[in-house]
Formats: sequence, structure tokens, C-alpha cells
Amino acid sequence: MLLLLDIGNTHTHLGLADADAVRKQTNIKTALWRSGEAGGSVLRFIGKARIKGVALCSVVPAVTGKAAAFARKELGLSALVLTADTIAGVGVNYPQPKRIGADRLANAVALRHHFGAPSVAVAFGTALAFDVVDRHGDYVGGIIAPGLAAMTDYLHDKTALLPRITIQETSSVIGKSTREAMLIGAVHGYRGLVRELIMELKRELKCQRLPVVATGGYAELIAAKLPEITAVEPKLTLEGLRLVWLANNLATRPTSRTIRRA
Repeated sequence: MLLLLDIGNTHTHLGLADADAVRKQTNIKTALWRSGEAGGSVLRFIGKARIKGVALCSVVPAVTGKAAAFARKELGLSALVLTADTIAGVGVNYPQPKRIGADRLANAVALRHHFGAPSVAVAFGTALAFDVVDRHGDYVGGIIAPGLAAMTDYLHDKTALLPRITIQETSSVIGKSTREAMLIGAVHGYRGLVRELIMELKRELKCQRLPVVATGGYAELIAAKLPEITAVEPKLTLEGLRLVWLANNLATRPTSRTIRRA
């Protein structure tokens, strides 16, 4: 089995995979790496599985080394750390490849492999991130906006009377309470934001039909009433990690492994 680690700002997504698919997934708090408690959580997740490889992507540099050290010490394995140098399965056409978030690269690999080109991934995490694979099969950049929870938490933190809310679907677009009004602004407004950005991407890419794949915490909620999103794949980033590990450990690597600087 492969151990996959997708280290985000808030959560680390753990996956166990074989040569065909990600078979098991769970989340732990990324803060556990700093407190030294993450290793035990990871070992409990692994259980009796025999780990033959480790792949990780991280957007938290201070934690990347801790996760790699865990793999060496506890599993006796050198982790494959996904970067613009180790990526396989998608080209990179970007001015500064080393500055691309590793999770975004993983999404692009899975996107290209399963949905073809052009295609777009929309990750609903701490930030809202669009990642674009063009018709040539290259990662070419994307869009970053505030995450849904970040927007609503900001309203609570910066105002005296607006409450902290739990994001959920609403049945009306006219709020009868402060809480309902905030939910409508968040959920319906966020769909409008996503819809408009998808329309602009279609214009930029000059295509009428564009596979748009959602992943992340609020993907299912937002996609439920947004037909512009064609698929929801909660394990998209982990799947990209799985594909990169396989490509780096096969005798023949994909010919699309190229770095092109615009």
C-alpha cells in the first residue's frame, strides 16, 4: 500500500492507496505535526497495512520536513515530496513553477489523467482555488479567492452583532433572521462567484464544454445546485499523489512530464 499525505493549512488528509485507487481516507489536524502527535495518528490510520511507498504534498513548509522525517523514522521510507521537479503526468507552463502550491499540482495530475484537457479543478478549502489544465495538457495557472468559511468567519470576527454560522443549504433567498441572511449570502453568493469564474475560464480557454471537477470540504454543498460543475471528487488531491508516485516509480514515465516557463 501507499501512504499519501496532503498537508493543508487546517487539515492533513491521509490516504491509503494501491496501484488502482485510493482505498481509504481520513483527516487529522495539521497542528498535530507541530505538537508531535501526528505520528501516532498516522500509525493508527495505517494499522496493519504494509506500506511500500510514501508521497506527500504540502502547503505548510514548516510541516513538510516533519512529515518526511516521520516517514524515514517510523516507516523506513524516503517520502516522495511533490514539487514542480517531481511532478509527472501533466506539463507545467508557468513562469515560476517552484511557487505553485503542491496540492494544486496534484489536482492537475488527477484532472488531466481522469478528465482530459482542457479541464478545471475547483478546490473548496481554506481558500477557493481554481486550477487549469489547457488543451495541450499543461497546468497553466488558476484563480485564488477567499474560502467560504474564511468569508463567514471574517464577518463574525469584524462585526459586533453577526454570529458565527455553520454553512448549510438554504431554501429561500430572503433571510428572515440574521443567521439566514448570512447563509444566503454565503451559499447562494458563493455559487454566483464560482459560476461567473467558470464562465470567464470558458471564454479564456475558448471552449463551450469544460469539465469542472470540485473537491474539498464544501464541494458537494456548492456543486449540488451548480450544473456548471460536472463532477465532485473528494479524493482528487490524494489521487494525484498516487499517480505521481506510480509514475516516479515505474520504469517508463509519462512523456507529458515537462516544465515550460511562459
